[in-house]
Amino acid sequence: MRCRKEGGHRMNALLNWLDHRTGYRTLVHEALNEPIPGGARWKYVWGSTLTFVFAVQVITGFFLWGAYSPSTLTAWESVYYIQHVMKYGALVRGIHHFAAQAMMILLGLHFMQVIIAGAYRAPREVNFWLGLVLMQIVLGLSLTGYLLPWDQKGYYATKVATNIVGVTPVVGQQLQQLAQGGTTYGHHTLTRFFALHAGVLPSLLVGFLALHIYVFRRHGITVSKSDESKPVGTFWPDQVLMDAVACLGVLATILFFTVWKGAELTGPADTSDAYAAARPEWYFLFLFRFLKFEAVDKMGLVFGALYVPGAIMGVIALMPFIGKWKLGHRFNVAFSFALLAGASYLTVIALKEDGADRNYQAAVKIAEFEGHRAAKLAHEFGIPPTGALSLLKNDALTQGPKLFKRYCASCHRFDGHNGLGVQPFREIEENGKKVLVDELATAADLGKFGSRQWIESVLTDYSVTFAPLKNAGDKGIKLQSGEMSGWVKDNAETLKNNAEGLKGLVEFLVAQSGRKDLEPFDPTLVAAGKEIFKGGKLANGSLTASCSDCHALKPNDGTASLSDGAGSGYPTLTGYAGKAWLTNFVRNPADEAFYGADHNAMPGFEEKISYKELELLVDWLVGNYFR
Repeated sequence: MRCRKEGGHRMNALLNWLDHRTGYRTLVHEALNEPIPGGARWKYVWGSTLTFVFAVQVITGFFLWGAYSPSTLTAWESVYYIQHVMKYGALVRGIHHFAAQAMMILLGLHFMQVIIAGAYRAPREVNFWLGLVLMQIVLGLSLTGYLLPWDQKGYYATKVATNIVGVTPVVGQQLQQLAQGGTTYGHHTLTRFFALHAGVLPSLLVGFLALHIYVFRRHGITVSKSDESKPVGTFWPDQVLMDAVACLGVLATILFFTVWKGAELTGPADTSDAYAAARPEWYFLFLFRFLKFEAVDKMGLVFGALYVPGAIMGVIALMPFIGKWKLGHRFNVAFSFALLAGASYLTVIALKEDGADRNYQAAVKIAEFEGHRAAKLAHEFGIPPTGALSLLKNDALTQGPKLFKRYCASCHRFDGHNGLGVQPFREIEENGKKVLVDELATAADLGKFGSRQWIESVLTDYSVTFAPLKNAGDKGIKLQSGEMSGWVKDNAETLKNNAEGLKGLVEFLVAQSGRKDLEPFDPTLVAAGKEIFKGGKLANGSLTASCSDCHALKPNDGTASLSDGAGSGYPTLTGYAGKAWLTNFVRNPADEAFYGADHNAMPGFEEKISYKELELLVDWLVGNYFR
């Protein structure tokens, strides 16, 4: 007991000394004993939750700052490090990301609370205007932070925003160059946005927040008439408890989304590959959709993006004067609700339209895939000095689908789509309305090219495999019903009745590709299939003509050629569907080793595609990439 008393005396002595030097007890008393007419209320928590979320942003921001490197070659890479390597980095980044989302929602709730309560009217006009300044700073923080990961989504969304700045009358070009750090969008844009996001805007927010709280404390809480007659309470302890519970609820929500969803990181920004899904964050979607209205579009970007929002902000800034009268206050409340309802409606429309937009959905999936793919490649191979983007640029799984869409999808499909998950379509007018119709393929679907399933289908169901040829005009129809089609009609039933023989022939042809993605090859089946290819003999009957009667093939087991083939129009099957075979075929399908000029409907790409692009395309088609 004596020790406890002595400890208590020492602590009191220390606190008395500290109070004598700093006067902290007076500060604490002023902070905690703020009078609250009518007592504590849950409706007063929104300002405190906003301040709390900003504090969370600052704390997590310092941790992120310690690992972030703002340059076009290191920004995405450092965010990858935070997300995938740094201990608890994904948690810190997720909290920072979703706290920013929460801040926008809380900002809207606090604004509506102020308007409904009439807390913008005299003598609180200055505090209301300070709040509007804080709102603009928060919007600026959201906009500048979006770019910092330097990924596809953030890069193109922010580029749209800076382009809007560029349409400002008289000074637009100068403002855009100031924001971008020059005439082009690149390294200096990133460093300027980082300086704004991590330095200038937070400092301004702290300064204006201090002013906001000071002016708020000067005039106190706006109390409704029904609460005026109730006893006066104090900030401590009831309102502190309510604020703490609300802040904990907000933090729990942020943590829920952090664990469930996590902060997104799409592929590294690629300035040479336009991002079809360029959109602002959800809280700016209403403006994005507003600009798409035909009437607004006719008026011009400057009208929809600057004049209309400027007029709305002008009305909001004038609310303290409009609200001097009872009818004016009602107008302010109605205007605010209408503004909120309109923004919500436009956001819903935008989300609904994006959900039905095939190109948009495909672009989002590609961006997400590239983010995961870049992270996997970086983990496996490390990040080269040229940056993480170079990993994707040299990755067949990433580039192959894009090259297929560019060079092949006008005729072929890949599992029913254009390589990037979209069935090619065109817009036509039908009964005065614009309608989307699918473009018909004019060549075989290459989704399973060279696989066991592909070869079996060619041998037993040729007309179905090459059905799209009927859409390629007379030459396509002729090829679809040519000699190979007739052979299949004559031999399909025989092959199906000799299941093991068919399996062996398929295995032999698949093995000629040497493709790693099709391994392992069954040596017993390969040997049996080799004999069937050469002589056409089956356990139950024979083929009307053996494969070697028409096709040349030198087995990849080092043995002698099985046949020299029948000449032009009968493709050589040496290495069939392998990388070398397909590369040569794409370069010149009309070559005598393939279809020959008279039996070919496919253009050659030798002069249309670079060697690097061809290699990536073929590697993708034959499954030659890191898995």
